Amino acid sequence: MESKVFKGPDVKGKRFRPEVHHILNQKFFNAFREKHKRFKDVSDKDLRTICNTFHKVFWETVIDTRDGVELPENIGHIFIGTCQTSKKKNIDFAKSTKYGVIVTNNNWDTDGKLAKIFYTTLQNKYRFSNRECWAFNGCRLFKRGVAKTYSTNWPIYIQVDPMKKIRKMFEYAIKKSYAQDRDNKRLETYNEFDI
Repeated sequence: MESKVFKGPDVKGKRFRPEVHHILNQKFFNAFREKHKRFKDVSDKDLRTICNTFHKVFWETVIDTRDGVELPENIGHIFIGTCQTSKKKNIDFAKSTKYGVIVTNNNWDTDGKLAKIFYTTLQNKYRFSNRECWAFNGCRLFKRGVAKTYSTNWPIYIQVDPMKKIRKMFEYAIKKSYAQDRDNKRLETYNEFDI
């Protein structure tokens, strides 16, 4: 198999930069203080520190926990799933630019498996309106944390089948836990001498 010549990116070319929207802005802080009157004396800096600390603890918990974490206020569930390698080539741009030929990233440390961060609103206790419109985009620290720990802990994460829906996976887990609870209750009240 012959190697194809890699044409590197144009370093001096124009770049598209999407508009960035920051949630922790003055409008958010004013609305928060208006809704929660007891926090009216807390400074913007302290509120920002509290939010950032919560987010850091949250994504570290998602990485450490196999089943993921349910978001507050029942707005979704986040977990890390193991997926098969995609069929299109995963090009390593740094090595391809260095050697001048296309070099693919084969994920030898993880047996070719990929980590994906899944966000779902399907199996919540209470449904809320427009739940299909909600989306999740992990911050840079979260994505880097997943990439760093996945290569060593990849067998512990949930294997996601590309041909099945996430909803079915959650339904199966709930039915399985219900059956285990039912069997445990039967074993507690079982008396072999009582016929």
